[in-house]
Amino acid sequence: MKATWIALALAALLSPLATQAETLIAVAAQQVTDWKAVYGRIEARDRIAARARLGGTLVDLAVSEGDSVAAGQVLGRIVDEKLDFQIGAVDAQLAALGAQLENAQTELARGEELLARGVTTAQRLDALRTQVDVIEGQIAAQRATRQVLQQQAADGIVLAPVAGRVLDVPVARGAVVMPGEALAQIGGGGFFLRIAVPERHAHALREGDAIRLGTVGGTEGATLAKVYPQIENGRVVADVEVPGLDAAFVDARVLVRLPLGERQAYLLPESAVQTRSGLDFVTVALAGGERAQRAVVLGDRLVQDGVAMVEVLTGLAGGETVVTHD
Repeated sequence: MKATWIALALAALLSPLATQAETLIAVAAQQVTDWKAVYGRIEARDRIAARARLGGTLVDLAVSEGDSVAAGQVLGRIVDEKLDFQIGAVDAQLAALGAQLENAQTELARGEELLARGVTTAQRLDALRTQVDVIEGQIAAQRATRQVLQQQAADGIVLAPVAGRVLDVPVARGAVVMPGEALAQIGGGGFFLRIAVPERHAHALREGDAIRLGTVGGTEGATLAKVYPQIENGRVVADVEVPGLDAAFVDARVLVRLPLGERQAYLLPESAVQTRSGLDFVTVALAGGERAQRAVVLGDRLVQDGVAMVEVLTGLAGGETVVTHD
């Protein structure tokens, strides 16, 4: 009785397989891309410091880390109180020179009247004209000096050099800054991934190659945009363009898979593999039409022409036939 129940159970298990259509797949080596996993950093294309052109006290700071700025936007204001005193001194000199010029012009007019009467000489009149010209030149020089001081005061306005995001603000309001000191670090020109791979893979990197970008939901497509010719610390530096790259955190690390060559591999549809008790099996067609279960070791998984494929590392040889059930 027990043997009868076992036979019925086996028949119930095998009957669905017997009714399913079989597909024969010839095992043959195929060319596959060899991918290498590296980490890239999200970086700004242009990282420019907004620097002070004037030394003085930072009286106003309008941005902080993470703010988005436009090109030419005011980031802060620096004041040098000495410039106001210097401008005041120039104004006083202009007032004194103005009075001297008025007096010299009066003397010149009187000299011209005296020369017309024949009372004075032409030499004296030339001296008066020269004195007027000298004072006018001094006034022009002082006005130019005043414009220079006004421009220096205007240089206290710190502007954003490019449109982008504020990455770092190393100073605080009220700080004393020197000319050339950075008030903010601006990242602009878009964001990209920068990778560094060992120099032995330099020959395999080509601009325009498709790149796999590891994300939370799987992989995204990217493009190798630029390979830099200079090798740094034994590594080749390259930039990867990613459409819609999330640049919420600059210098964040992202997993990137690079195509570094091709190799031969045995590929099968994932539907041809059955997993039982933690082991993977495929059905192999033997000579004479018999079927046999073969344990295999699987490798990477990939999508080929829209079909999920899996690489078979061991357990199959070229020329064998694998049976799948539709």
